[in-house]
Amino acid sequence: MVTLGDNWLTEKHIDFEYKKYVLLAFLQQVDKDFELQKLYPSLREIIKHYKQLVAIKDKKEELYNAFPAKATDVDTERMQLIYEKIFHDSKLMRELETIINFSIPHFENHLAEGKKIYEAIESQLSIFPVGVVPLRCKEGYLFIRDGKNADTKVYEYDITLFEQSDAKYRGIHTAYINTWEATLSTTYQNIKIELLKEKQDIPNPATYAIESDWVVPLEETLLPIAKRCLMKYVEGNIG
Repeated sequence: MVTLGDNWLTEKHIDFEYKKYVLLAFLQQVDKDFELQKLYPSLREIIKHYKQLVAIKDKKEELYNAFPAKATDVDTERMQLIYEKIFHDSKLMRELETIINFSIPHFENHLAEGKKIYEAIESQLSIFPVGVVPLRCKEGYLFIRDGKNADTKVYEYDITLFEQSDAKYRGIHTAYINTWEATLSTTYQNIKIELLKEKQDIPNPATYAIESDWVVPLEETLLPIAKRCLMKYVEGNIG
């Protein structure tokens, strides 16, 4: 897909018409992905670039407000001095501001559309444990079925805690194991029993199934949403 580099705003030509062309070409591809219900990596890209632009705009305003002002005139009616900021935008800065002000609403519109698709898909998913849930559920197995067929895609998952300077976050990693084709004997419980025989490194694994009534792209949509759903579902049980 067409992507935007992290430095798309300042690399090459800082020209409004050029940046407008680059941005709209990217968003056109995002529109095509959204029409096919392919959320990732497009939605992740939209969020990243939107946050970057908002941060740049806020810092620019902070910089402007921090500059001193000098008295240039007197308002005789209000008996007040009129101040003028010493800092003036250069032509380059004005061009960047025009690009930013044009881009932010476009990112906001696509972000809203992406969230709408995400929430619609998430709302029709069902998630439930398979067998007895152990006390330790930060690692185990994830079963996924979509509306296309009854085949079960099986993943091993691991939830980890990582820290940044201002907060703690949880992340989830999944590794594909295999796909169990649908048969009369292919129940979730039977799949779990087979896994216990084949993989004994987790003696009592937490196991969850997520089912989708809709047919959506697996890698670009269903799996990323399923991972987030699993995170929320088991978060209260993670030690």
